[in-house]
Amino acid sequence: MIRLNELALPLDHPPEALRPAIVARLKLADADLVSFTVFKRSYDARKKNSEIKFVYIVDLEVSDQAAVLERFAEDHHVRPAPDTAYYPVAKAPASVTERPVVIGFGPCGLFAALILAQMGFKPIVLERGKDVRRRTKDTWALWRKHELSPESNVQFGEGGAGLFSDGKLYSQIKDPKFYGRKVMHEFVRAGAPEEILFVSKPHIGTFRLTGVVAKMREEIIALGGEIRFESKVADVTLNDGRVTGVTLASGEQIDSRYVVMALGHSARDTFRMLHRNGVYVEAKPFAVGFRIEHPQSLIDTARLGKYAGHPELGAADYKLVHHAKNGRAVYSFCMCPGGTVVAATSEPGRVVTNGMSQYSRNERNANSGIVVGISPEQDFPGSPLAGVELQEQLESKAYELGGKDYCAPAQLVGDFIRSTPSTALGEVEPSYQPGIKLGDLAPSLPAYAIEAIREALPAFGKQIRGFDRDDAILTGIETRTSSPIRIKRDNATLQSINTRGLYPAGEGAGYAGGILSAGVDGIKVAEALALAMLADAGVETEAPA
Repeated sequence: MIRLNELALPLDHPPEALRPAIVARLKLADADLVSFTVFKRSYDARKKNSEIKFVYIVDLEVSDQAAVLERFAEDHHVRPAPDTAYYPVAKAPASVTERPVVIGFGPCGLFAALILAQMGFKPIVLERGKDVRRRTKDTWALWRKHELSPESNVQFGEGGAGLFSDGKLYSQIKDPKFYGRKVMHEFVRAGAPEEILFVSKPHIGTFRLTGVVAKMREEIIALGGEIRFESKVADVTLNDGRVTGVTLASGEQIDSRYVVMALGHSARDTFRMLHRNGVYVEAKPFAVGFRIEHPQSLIDTARLGKYAGHPELGAADYKLVHHAKNGRAVYSFCMCPGGTVVAATSEPGRVVTNGMSQYSRNERNANSGIVVGISPEQDFPGSPLAGVELQEQLESKAYELGGKDYCAPAQLVGDFIRSTPSTALGEVEPSYQPGIKLGDLAPSLPAYAIEAIREALPAFGKQIRGFDRDDAILTGIETRTSSPIRIKRDNATLQSINTRGLYPAGEGAGYAGGILSAGVDGIKVAEALALAMLADAGVETEAPA
């Protein structure tokens, strides 16, 4: 296969225009192009008032590959295509009967379990929350009725925190083995739209993602895996520095010397349990801030100019960063085009916000987190769990400011910049459910964070006209941008540095940030665990392809 990069076509080109464009670019006869697939399609809107074009990366087969590569030897846009196929590193022999345990069924746990099942290891998955269908009902109960279910909500349950989000499937992680392609292919096999394989910023959206996750669960079960919902892990059993099993909240014990800790970033009770048992845990940086909402049309116009509203481009997004005078970095986080701000708490008496979009991205507002980076050295020194405690304190304060009924405190951007409490909305209607309470957001975050955000918003307004408009809405607070801890693991074996057989993985363990990177980490950990199981059983394995 040959990979052709940087093939540009007009935005409104018909689908059939791609083949002749490839033929012309490579100076082929039409019959010499055997087949082609689009590996990636993107566009550059940085010069929004000039013509926006689609730019393709295409993998193709020709009748004489060697001749084409020789002819374009000096053209760095024409090269042999890399092999992006996935090759399992192991296959479970009949002699290996011990079953690995996967704790957590978010993106990381889902892919760890799927890969283990596909290799024949028949994992047991323990998820504290409920399946997709029942979890969705519980989540809507908070949004519509102010009723929180602590074990079944935006954070806990099948699909993890990523289920109620924009469903973004892109990441800046290094991926030399193309595990991200495996993640994408599995999503498509389970019913996701095929375009996620090639669009530059793929997403699925919440409602479509629920069906995809349920389909993947069915495959794990069909391959001999076991999925157990409402099975909260209350303790781990350790023997001479090795995990030997887990104990559920029900009292049931499950023996296994191979345990994947695919925790979400909100599993605070599990973090405390692991720390109490001596598993090495350290504090790590994260970020805190607010959700900001604007009319999506404002963002479209600012980002796409005359192409705003073009059906091939969809709702525009943005990515912003500002380095404040007090030394803090303020940046946009988890931008959700055409989406809503959602209640994301998992604990009684606390308020947390997040963003969510459906596949269509056609809601009236754009939203994103506007957050300030904080670190254990500077902001919460001491215990490895000090970041957890800080999150809890801030979320409890937000609950008080919101009226103690899971409504969220909010303030107009203009009032926030001027340090004036808000008393009435402007044209921008907040989307947060179960509702907001206008007032002053300054007491909800540390003073250094408020100072930095106040400075950043006008700066962002210079990059996106109208970003700091007076009646844009800030809704508080965003605290769960990433895990406040890292369960440190060995770089080679991917096991905890002081607890053999325990595989910290995904976002909660501090090794991922988002659906794609969590899925990739799940694959890595599943492979490491499988090879360890075979080595411990004395089974030789061939080096992976």
